[in-house]
Amino acid sequence: MSMPRTLAVAALGAVSLLALAGCSAPADAETPENAAEDYYPITVTDLAGNEVTIESADSVAVTDNRFFQLAADWDLPVSVAPRDLMSPENPLAADEEILNIGTHGEPDFEQIVAADPDLIINGYRFSAKENAQGVKDAAPDAAFVDMTGPEDQSVDEYVTESITLMGEVFNREAEAEALIEEFHTAVDGAKNAYDPESTVMGLITSGGEINYANPIDGRGSSIFFDLLGLTPALDAEGSENHTGDSVSLEALAGANADFFTVLDRDAAVGEGEVTPALDLINSSAALANVPAVKNEAIYVFPADYYLTEDVFAYTTVLNGLADLFGEN
Repeated sequence: MSMPRTLAVAALGAVSLLALAGCSAPADAETPENAAEDYYPITVTDLAGNEVTIESADSVAVTDNRFFQLAADWDLPVSVAPRDLMSPENPLAADEEILNIGTHGEPDFEQIVAADPDLIINGYRFSAKENAQGVKDAAPDAAFVDMTGPEDQSVDEYVTESITLMGEVFNREAEAEALIEEFHTAVDGAKNAYDPESTVMGLITSGGEINYANPIDGRGSSIFFDLLGLTPALDAEGSENHTGDSVSLEALAGANADFFTVLDRDAAVGEGEVTPALDLINSSAALANVPAVKNEAIYVFPADYYLTEDVFAYTTVLNGLADLFGEN
């Protein structure tokens, strides 16, 4: 939006006014507003491989929680979203002008109908067939950008491709490139600080319990095993369960992990009074002699990580791990 200007015209004579007019931009010059209007229509290829033509982006539905913070930072014209899934730290969460879909468990698709968006950014918790179809049916004329990549896509590939795509969709290529560079710098920093001789174990605390997150596809920690080539302390099979897998504390202790990386799910979605992950781990008699506990080599993810899981959260964790590895 152009900034208003205050001109002191009282002292200007006719000649000065003519000179001022002569210095003004031509009527057909490209202003920021015109630049945005002239950007569309564009055709992009989304992460699912679909060619999508975007006629305009004046009203945007964002259902993929990995782009809520990006939408806030880029000041995107979000008209409808599942605000119940947003981090309380995100200013969009409290914005009543954004119609609220609720959650992926019980989505209110009528809110999308009411918003009538011309562009939809869909994925992650809304990538399930029934939810994705519900979103499409609610706004059949909207351009639908699917942010669900192939199953064998690495974390690095996903971050690079998804942020690049968002930059292309919203004419923010420079901002997207800067985010990707910051992410890669954080990856390199954590890699350089890590000694592969040290072992790492992923944990999830949920419902006041300490559960195991396997290094292949466990929620939270597994992507950092992939990104950084971390050496697992326990290579037991597990699942993608969002609360982790129930493995006895004695078995977890027996692995003698040098580091714990911990997703505190209760911090994000726990109800009532919840015990912080670090308190749970430090008060466990079974884990008291594990090197990670004895040496205070425990990294707990940001409190809202379970809700965000975006490039910003990844970069924060990577920088935190670099500090932890460098200190131990």
